[in-house]
Amino acid sequence: MIALSLSDISQAVNGALHLTDASSATDLVDGSVQTDSRLSEPGSIFVAKFGAVTDGHLFASDATGRGAVLLIVEHLLDLPVTQIVVADAVAALGALAAAVVARVRAVGNLKVVAVTGSNGKTTTKNLLRSMLEQVGPTVAPRGSFNNQVGAPMTMLEVTFETRFLVIEMGASSEGAIANLVRLVRPDIGIVLIVGLAHAGEFGDLDATVRAKSEMVTDLLETDVAVLNADDPRVAQMAAITPARIVRFGEYGQADVRASDLNSGRTGTTFTLHLASGQSATVEFRVLGEHHVMNALAAAAAAEVLGVSLGDIVAALQATTRAERWRMEVLGGKDDITVINDAYNASPDSMSAALKTLAQIGTPGRRTIAVLGEMAELGELAGDEHDRIGLLAVRLNISQMIVVGPAARRMHISTINEGSWDGESAYVDTPDEAFDLVRSSVNPGDTVLVKSSNSAGLRFLGDRLGDLFS
Repeated sequence: MIALSLSDISQAVNGALHLTDASSATDLVDGSVQTDSRLSEPGSIFVAKFGAVTDGHLFASDATGRGAVLLIVEHLLDLPVTQIVVADAVAALGALAAAVVARVRAVGNLKVVAVTGSNGKTTTKNLLRSMLEQVGPTVAPRGSFNNQVGAPMTMLEVTFETRFLVIEMGASSEGAIANLVRLVRPDIGIVLIVGLAHAGEFGDLDATVRAKSEMVTDLLETDVAVLNADDPRVAQMAAITPARIVRFGEYGQADVRASDLNSGRTGTTFTLHLASGQSATVEFRVLGEHHVMNALAAAAAAEVLGVSLGDIVAALQATTRAERWRMEVLGGKDDITVINDAYNASPDSMSAALKTLAQIGTPGRRTIAVLGEMAELGELAGDEHDRIGLLAVRLNISQMIVVGPAARRMHISTINEGSWDGESAYVDTPDEAFDLVRSSVNPGDTVLVKSSNSAGLRFLGDRLGDLFS
């Protein structure tokens, strides 16, 4: 974090400052900000927030022992360290992050890009970071830091030298993205797609649309909204934002678009057309044609920020995977390919992964889909799992291995479909799935492992990758 005085921090978070005998309100703090005491280090700030499982206040002593010089707490602790008492530690974390970004903006050339969507946020963020790093120092989230804690933690990493800040914005309820937008005030807001991911939390698709629309409703006339022209729910957001619109897509009225797509086992080759009229051929080595849309979104934002076509193409061609556990290609022994895409799953991403499996399978060899639950779908869960099972049949996937009770309807829907030449098996655990794949896979087969994070199949994908490497 940039250096701020204790008084400035207290004012930013609207908290009561309690100094030790050895400290002064003018003392500067410029260490890291942590919510995990184990990551505390000399000179750091520890934010004692309440979590889903435990209370951060219980670990404040550990943070102090590791060198934290300031605690942000919801009640005063009996510890010999400077503390700021606030009403809500998570809100205080966001307020501190907003103050840091505002101060950097005031004296520098910082530009902020925010990304949301039901799928593709992390991939788009990674691609955009690679493009912007060609121009200047860039801060972007580690992993999928996209909630009310993760986004401020990323914001706090900016310095006066930072040119670009890229923020992921996820949401579990209406109002969450609006809150993050108010904190960071993006110059560019990207909306990728509105789908059924987290439908159980939002209640219905209309609520999801309203939540994702929060990305663009508060943008200014001088800002830019980057919208998916191929998704009608996203495209209609142009009517509710005062910002300038830049559209991306493969069809329709896209300003930044792709043509001449040719997908295979090593990625997708396509022609990238920028809004300026420039174009170039891209050999995009991230597996799955659906990731081209993420590439277009990143390219659209990068062009707005002044990144050249050459640097955009170079960043795309240097990227070989979307992210850990996202369409990650493993294996290789006996020409057996394992695609580990089990970090998360929604009906949209599951469909895209299955279509990729069918597309890249070696002719004359089998395609094997090891599938687990798509979580957070609420009352839509049953029908959507049925739909994925039937899609596997239509795509003529050779073998389905369905893992876990919550995903069983995918298995039931496939075995009830009489026109399928493939086969389906159900197992209760990832260990059983591992044994089944190990005993049945043949040279040249392609294996997809896909589920929501909660199903734990990403570790199964790693085991299979190691087995066949």
